[in-house]
Amino acid sequence: MFFFLIKKAFFDMWDHLFRIIFLNLGYILIMGAALFIPYVFLMIPAVPEMLLFFVSILISFSLVCVFTGAASSVTNDIADYGEPGFRDFFRYLKETYKPSLLFAVANSCLLFLISLAFPFYMGMKSMVGPVAFAFLFWVSLIWLVSIQFFFPLQSRINKSFKKNFKKIFLIFFDNTFFALGVFLGSLVILVASSFTAFMLPGIGTIVLWVNDAFKLRLYKYDYLEEHPEANRRKIPWDALLIDEKERVGKRTLRGMIFPWKE
Repeated sequence: MFFFLIKKAFFDMWDHLFRIIFLNLGYILIMGAALFIPYVFLMIPAVPEMLLFFVSILISFSLVCVFTGAASSVTNDIADYGEPGFRDFFRYLKETYKPSLLFAVANSCLLFLISLAFPFYMGMKSMVGPVAFAFLFWVSLIWLVSIQFFFPLQSRINKSFKKNFKKIFLIFFDNTFFALGVFLGSLVILVASSFTAFMLPGIGTIVLWVNDAFKLRLYKYDYLEEHPEANRRKIPWDALLIDEKERVGKRTLRGMIFPWKE
């Protein structure tokens, strides 16, 4: 199933290359503004630096999350073999900005608390410090891997912030190795994107990758709903993904670059 996910995500990106580039350009602009905002806030005199740090992180993360909410809906359409346009992006932006903002606030608060807790526990001389540090590290890692499914949930299932924030952890604990694999795949795409200044594959491809992963994983739950007595560890992926494999088809690198020669 995971190898097919790689294939589907790659060809989805290739078939919608200009849409992905558009999203990547948006991310480059948003990220540039997000990185610049903290420096602007730190120049404000007579205000505690910690407060400025939190406000700048909140604003920066809000910009990224609001954009990602719309980008996720666009890539969700791509995962479903749709043809989303510019109007769809702005429609999705209007539909998703509220839960995306709530997501940004929640994660900014968590990030702020973690930034205070890690140095505090590292500085403790007793055994409590290392134990608490290790516990906080693993909690942070689970949180980081789990939140990757928030926007796919928002795009595909519902736009309830409260419900989705709970479900991301349920998805993680029920699909731990899969979630870790998707997360590592995102890191690989991120590293590869650094060689092209994030134009390709780019963050837009990461959003598409996670949406493709979430879409395919939902077949597991459709199957278990129809077969409640089935073994959760033995999902017949080959049978469940027949239609998806037919939609993607058998494709070659030569056919991608020179389709008229196929």
